[in-house]
Amino acid sequence: MIEKIFELSEHTDTTVFYGVNHANIHLLKNLHPNLRLVARGHVIKISGSEEEADRLIENIQKLERYALDNNSLSEENIIELLKGVAPDEIKFVHLILHGVNGKSIMARTANQQKLVKDYDTNDLLFAIGPAGSGKTYTAIALAVRALKNKEIKKIILCRPAVEAGEKLGFLPGDMKEKIDPYLQPLYDALQDMLTPLRLKEYMENGTIQIAPLAFMRGRTLSDAVIILDEAQNTTTMQIKMFLTRMGLNAKMIVTGDVTQIDLPIQQKSGLIDALEVLKGVKGIAKVEFDVTDIVRHKLVQRIVEAYEKRALQPLKGE
Repeated sequence: MIEKIFELSEHTDTTVFYGVNHANIHLLKNLHPNLRLVARGHVIKISGSEEEADRLIENIQKLERYALDNNSLSEENIIELLKGVAPDEIKFVHLILHGVNGKSIMARTANQQKLVKDYDTNDLLFAIGPAGSGKTYTAIALAVRALKNKEIKKIILCRPAVEAGEKLGFLPGDMKEKIDPYLQPLYDALQDMLTPLRLKEYMENGTIQIAPLAFMRGRTLSDAVIILDEAQNTTTMQIKMFLTRMGLNAKMIVTGDVTQIDLPIQQKSGLIDALEVLKGVKGIAKVEFDVTDIVRHKLVQRIVEAYEKRALQPLKGE
């Protein structure tokens, strides 16, 4: 273990660089858990392996240049900069929309940007990848943007409640109260993009509808963006039913992670089946996210990689 000292420029405003309550330093610590960081004044002490310390210093220099040029440095900026997005591209090129309190909702990684681009030229998109890669969040952002731009009249979000199974009947409350816990990740994303008052209004008048997949049967969905989340937990008949709900002026985005299937072992995932059946069909795009797209805590990427590594071990012995 070695200790390295990095001194910020005298022109760098440490209040901006460190963030409120040193939030930016805490984020850097989370992104480099094997290192010890101590920041006082303009001096940052880094302890750990020399290779990782040097890498962190390079990142700090990059962040400092951005802070000096823009007189601001948010946690969002840090993640984008360290993911390899050029500083001059960050502000507008990959912006999807402005969310609550002016928050910039952006396509942060190459695959998120590909999903945004493919959305413009395809009516059905499959976004496949691990937890935390931003596939669902980006899909919902595209839907909210389309609604704000008056390109569509409603947003429909649904999930199969496979993990709930028959237990739904034993939960207290009406149907909405029973299913809401399974749809909470969708609410979380919407709350970043729409004010509570506007979201409540849209939910009450049906502009935004969130429901289990079973509620889609028999409907024709027009003038809408329809998102099916956790599609790996659909059966082949369910996903076929969903895909054939598409009406005029509609776009569908199907998201899922084929490594997290909760169906019975003998039952084939509808998502896997649909990807096979629809391969090469014009008007359909597929974006495959991977661990490099994960924008949650750095440990999420390592956890996903560890599970992928173990999944490959039996193959090595064959």
